[in-house]
Amino acid sequence: MKKDKNKIGQLKGRVVRREDKIIIAKILSDRPKEPELLIEYLHLIQDRYNCLPAGLLVALADFMGLSLAAVYEVASFYHHFDIVEKEAHTNSLTIRVCNGIACEILGSKKLYDNLREGAKDNYNLVYAPCVGACDRAPVSVVGKSQVFYGDIARIKKLRDNPDKVVSLPPYQDLNSYSSQKGYIIFNQLRDQKISKLDVTEILKLSDLRGMGGAGFPVFKKWEFMRNQSKPRVLVVNADEGEPGTFKDRYCLENYPHIVLEGSLISAWVNEVDEIYIYLRDEYPQVRQILENEIKEIESAGLFARGHIKLRRGAGAYICGEETALLESIEGKRGLPRNRPPYPAENGLFGMPTLVHNVETLYWITKILLNGADWYKQNGSPRIYSVSGRVASPGVVIAPSGVSARELIYDYCGGMSEGEEFKAYLPGGASGGILPSHMSDIPLEFGSLEEYGCFVGSGGVVVFSDQDNIKQIVLNLLRFFAEESCGQCTPCRLGCDKLINLTQQETRDEVLIEDIISVMRDASICGLGQAAPNPLSTALRYMKSDLI
Repeated sequence: MKKDKNKIGQLKGRVVRREDKIIIAKILSDRPKEPELLIEYLHLIQDRYNCLPAGLLVALADFMGLSLAAVYEVASFYHHFDIVEKEAHTNSLTIRVCNGIACEILGSKKLYDNLREGAKDNYNLVYAPCVGACDRAPVSVVGKSQVFYGDIARIKKLRDNPDKVVSLPPYQDLNSYSSQKGYIIFNQLRDQKISKLDVTEILKLSDLRGMGGAGFPVFKKWEFMRNQSKPRVLVVNADEGEPGTFKDRYCLENYPHIVLEGSLISAWVNEVDEIYIYLRDEYPQVRQILENEIKEIESAGLFARGHIKLRRGAGAYICGEETALLESIEGKRGLPRNRPPYPAENGLFGMPTLVHNVETLYWITKILLNGADWYKQNGSPRIYSVSGRVASPGVVIAPSGVSARELIYDYCGGMSEGEEFKAYLPGGASGGILPSHMSDIPLEFGSLEEYGCFVGSGGVVVFSDQDNIKQIVLNLLRFFAEESCGQCTPCRLGCDKLINLTQQETRDEVLIEDIISVMRDASICGLGQAAPNPLSTALRYMKSDLI
């Protein structure tokens, strides 16, 4: 048999083609071959070809010394990777229309239909889960370079020019930030003008809570870290995927250095050598901002070059769960870990790991600059994401005890014209749903639990009398079913079962409650435990609207 010169190796039955190996060598050049970089390298291929050709995956496995199964299982886990079994190394551009709850009630289907009518062979059109731009709904994402908000003409223009450079919003750069007392706290720490214990004591007096959703006191996290072995690592969770939440995007798009200084302070106090920032892939503009400004602070000598590492998510909501996020940074599927051990004991690459949300770091800097009394006197403020049927959706910085009614009428200009307030999500998709007559409950940690809800990450989505509560609940349940990692049976099967039971004309509420109980008690992580909340609270407070 004549030897095919294009075939130079084989991995588990897959031939490594010479041309594919050459392409991978050009894309990755002399980059390191550590397994943790697998997802980063998959992004490089996807960005170039709008897909992951099977032949290039074989060559990538060969390049990195990984099994083909390991590469395929990671590539197939994340929504933003499109594996194609064909010879061609290009694929049509993909336009994703968000069907998150805010976009759905404000016209995502109409946007999708308008784009489909003008569809050409040079792009794919699909629905996508929440992309973190609920204040600009309905939203579409064109390729991976831009996000446009219902502007059909601009979407089509970019469709025909997919290589257009990401346009950056105006933001506070290093020079501007430094001129306004930027990095003064961090420099005082480095110069030993204030001690690590002083900083921890200020945060203790402020009673700052983690803003990712759990609300654990920051100073307790830090005290626990001091008892752990070294080396230690700090992970910044910038993977906000909770439908209705976009506060982290606001912080990073406008004030990246407030967050970066909070990161450096946390790293210094907790004697951390490396910082990993895990950013959701739906924020390409933020990624460019961070790449630019990280280089600036390294050049300014604020932190060792190469010790702040920016990692891209790939469209998996589950990676907002901190242990799934750690798995993803390590180049694996985002499957939540069983706990204990907790990340603070055994986290990223087995090291003690401090995980902080973006907004938490934002407030760390603000509190240390202004004092614990300032924070408390201003009502322990936090950042709320308000969207849906309000006149002026957007980010609101308000006291922690603010109510949904106050957010709507005092901060967001009231309801949209001609619409009557009917219900709201107090904490994004997983925080439950409440009727309008319960909108005076304080939106703070611990105040909503007795009602079967929680404030979570502060994503408040407002509904009017024009919205169908049953369809809202189904939208949220479908989101959780789609985003379940599938690792544990209660979540994997429970979400689909709740959807089917909700759609039935005659509901079996005994069975529904049984499934909800099992999901809450036996799911590995918060996704499965919180997924039933929209249905359970709607049954409790708005049962007549589920008919």
